Amino acid sequence: MECSINNQQDDYPLGEELISLLEKVLQEAAAVEGVDPGAEVGLTLVDDAAIRDLNRTYRGIDAPTDVLSFALEETSPGEPAHFDPRVDRLLGDIVVSVPTAARQAQNYGHSLARELAFLTVHGFLHLLGYDHGTEDAAARMEARQEDILARVGLKR
Repeated sequence: MECSINNQQDDYPLGEELISLLEKVLQEAAAVEGVDPGAEVGLTLVDDAAIRDLNRTYRGIDAPTDVLSFALEETSPGEPAHFDPRVDRLLGDIVVSVPTAARQAQNYGHSLARELAFLTVHGFLHLLGYDHGTEDAAARMEARQEDILARVGLKR
């Protein structure tokens, strides 16, 4: 799968090793989910102001958040699904706030790398249609996220 990673924030220096880890996480998630190897996904790393603007514009929430996903092929409630990540090539974009990820990493007692990887996987799964609106769906998504992270050596 082709990953485009764009660091648009200056709050936290992110080295090549961390960027490579995020690409590895996306590749592993794609493999686990059976996504077409020719598929494309974008990951943009931003600051709180940028994600707040996006959150306000697209979700009507005037506050920063940790991760947003913009699936290229989304369906509305009641609309039949027509997207298949195994054959459709443009999955969408994931936007992660690095400062929010840093705060969350500190609160959870793990590294920024692990939190950024978690948020990247979380956003990726949303692109594929995963949701956490119900207890069952949330448990399924959580298990999938932890499985993918464990596969790249990022166990909790």
